[in-house]
Amino acid sequence: GHVQLLPPQNVTLHSKDFEMILTWAPGEGSPPGVTYTVRYERQDRLDKWMKVPHCKNIARTFCNLTCALSNLYVKVRARVKALWGPFQSPWVKSQLKDYYSDVELAPPVLHLHVKENFVHVNASFPLPTCVENLTWKYDLNLWEAGSEDKKKYEGNFRKDTVIINTTALRGNYCFSARALYNSIYLKHSEFSQPVCLTLNHKG
Repeated sequence: GHVQLLPPQNVTLHSKDFEMILTWAPGEGSPPGVTYTVRYERQDRLDKWMKVPHCKNIARTFCNLTCALSNLYVKVRARVKALWGPFQSPWVKSQLKDYYSDVELAPPVLHLHVKENFVHVNASFPLPTCVENLTWKYDLNLWEAGSEDKKKYEGNFRKDTVIINTTALRGNYCFSARALYNSIYLKHSEFSQPVCLTLNHKG
């Protein structure tokens, strides 16, 4: 009998938490054991479809393209097809997106280190290695728990430590940060969950 393998559905290129990911849903009536293969093309070289070795004959319905992209500043689109035994579906294409302007940021994770009258604050970012060298920054807020009055330390480079003199601070203080990225316009993540600590506790 003739098997018609229907193509994947809802093929979408997403940018989330610093990563560019293609997702799709199985085609209608897909038999068990279907696999998928993904390729991508760049807007400056259309119809030259590049292979993505880690997304060939995969059972999952997503492919992380971030570090497969040869140029983060050019729009790309991806395509995916289903395979089952000797059968394959038609390819389905996603929309065009580029990492540089479409990247969605995740909040950084804060690390606080108290040394005498100083708090050293570092932010770590859940970045794929291939985008480490882009100019990521972060804004840091500091406030006394319960107060609306925030002291802002803005535009720190990702690897910079912010050193805060705590001599005058007494009580419970909270820290929160957001990731920043300046592409065509300034983007930022949500602020991270506050991390609070008690400073200069006399007791």
